[in-house]
Amino acid sequence: MSSLTLEVETHSETKHKRLAQWVEEVAQMCKPDRIHWCDGSDEEYQAMLRLLILAGVAIPLAQEKRPNSVLVRSNPGDVARVEDRTFICSRSKEEAGPTNNWEDPARMKEKLTGLYTGSMAGRTLYVIPYSMGPIGSPIAKIGVEISDSPYVVANMHMMARVGTRVLDVLGVSGEFVRGLHSVGAPLGPNEQDSTWPCNAEHKYICHFPETREIWSFGSGYGGNALLGKKCHALRIASVQARDEGWMAEHMLILKLTSPAGQVKYMTGAFPSACGKTNLSMLIPTVPGWKVQTVGDDIAWMKFGADGRLYAINPECGFFGVAPGTNMKSNANAMLTVAKNSIFTNCAMTPDGDVWWEGMTQEKPAELVDWLRRPWTPASGRKAAHPNARFTAPASQCPVIAPEWEDPKGVPIDAILFGGRRGGVVPLVIEAFNWQHGTFLGATASSETTAATTGKVGQLRRDPMAMLPFCGYHMGDYFAHWLKIGARPGATLPKIYYVNWFRTDEKGKFLWPGYGENSRVLKWIFERCDGKVHALDTPVGRLPEPADLDTRGLDISPANLAKLLSVDTEGWRAEVPLIKEHFAKFGSHLPEGLNREVAGLEERLRAAKR
Repeated sequence: MSSLTLEVETHSETKHKRLAQWVEEVAQMCKPDRIHWCDGSDEEYQAMLRLLILAGVAIPLAQEKRPNSVLVRSNPGDVARVEDRTFICSRSKEEAGPTNNWEDPARMKEKLTGLYTGSMAGRTLYVIPYSMGPIGSPIAKIGVEISDSPYVVANMHMMARVGTRVLDVLGVSGEFVRGLHSVGAPLGPNEQDSTWPCNAEHKYICHFPETREIWSFGSGYGGNALLGKKCHALRIASVQARDEGWMAEHMLILKLTSPAGQVKYMTGAFPSACGKTNLSMLIPTVPGWKVQTVGDDIAWMKFGADGRLYAINPECGFFGVAPGTNMKSNANAMLTVAKNSIFTNCAMTPDGDVWWEGMTQEKPAELVDWLRRPWTPASGRKAAHPNARFTAPASQCPVIAPEWEDPKGVPIDAILFGGRRGGVVPLVIEAFNWQHGTFLGATASSETTAATTGKVGQLRRDPMAMLPFCGYHMGDYFAHWLKIGARPGATLPKIYYVNWFRTDEKGKFLWPGYGENSRVLKWIFERCDGKVHALDTPVGRLPEPADLDTRGLDISPANLAKLLSVDTEGWRAEVPLIKEHFAKFGSHLPEGLNREVAGLEERLRAAKR
């Protein structure tokens, strides 16, 4: 391994002694054939694509259909985040809390060290320095991911700012999050590689909050392998945010401009596949209003000198769910992925393009499905995997906000929580205050989707859409929210809960959704200025039908009334479920949230009288 050590020592990017030492230690353990320090150049990105194509991992798409784009198919056992194999290895089980899988850090590192030993034989070790957020932003953080996957390198090129510029900012002693990733598939001298190397037997996605480390083994897919994304930007960053007094949230950031040119910025937390990307790139149906995208998935927020929360999008690409995305649901996403994109687990058309369920009204006559099998509409199975993805640069989005990379961030006026509820939850609720808004977020629930492994369609509580992503005890996370809200001199955003998915007795959606959601955003915008009316109800403040701009909207008065009504009996039945949910957090649950439950009960009793 002396040649590896020599290559590390003589590389110009290794002025940072701790980084150089760590890379050398990993190389000695994982035994790669060579080391490559990523410079972040376009030449490097193209080299990764060529490597993926030559290895049979990627298929180049037709240049005239999708310029500079490829299709990748993963192993059928490696298609989504694996929450049951995701661990928070904090000092104690108590610190990880009841919503996380915990393992003792020393025991887990011992187990993983055994798995990592020799795991990169026959492969290249890639050192990927990355910045989450604009390089040099006071809200940004730096990480370094070591990986043996060129697919990871190519995706990280789009999802974060990577390369030499990051090392320049890191300097000789800067702090960074250490991420170690291996697909766990070493190659013998004459062994043929698979088209999707992974380790079916051993998968671990482990976070060590105190030492700011991520160790991921066995999976090459998405949030399991792109360590800057969920692992760093949420699980580790949520702990950093708690310790340093800021917020790392699973939230979109959008810019809303009125016909008069007034601007407000909103963040929104929605579980995967609940319309978050669609909302971030919304095309409003209300004349004169405009939505622009700052971010579609993650928001980091810090207080500015003026007491307002300023948010950056720590990513610089989109890793979106493809099925259901079309020119009606999200035209801007479709235009974003027209070129320079990586598609994973989509179907392929005979003329070299990609396809997924919901992409077009009419299904193609023939395809090759995501498992490389011939497919026709009569096949009786999905052509694309339900969690098929696209990776694309955010800069290609037609409605990307000009200030999306502003290092100081954008000032947040409103925070939205949402989920997929067929009943009980109205179209939109305004919180009475920050504590009540925290309560709404803490009790948010949604039906599960294909973005996670497990049964689809079950209802689960997903507080602030952070259930799989909070890096510490969720009761303490709620307390952190309340602490943020109690900051002296702060000018806090208003908080709202939205539900686009209310259905009638036949299961049909009462609200048309998509671009029509701009009508709700308009009401929220005007509520921030106190310009429109809201009605106090037991669950929060709601618009009355006359308060929503429904001009040109084909919705019956009865359906609108149902969307904006409070189902008192339904909420009464919800209270014991909320209590049961909160009981999980024991003594860590802030007393303020217990008071909110009692307040809701009392208001519901008064409504009955």
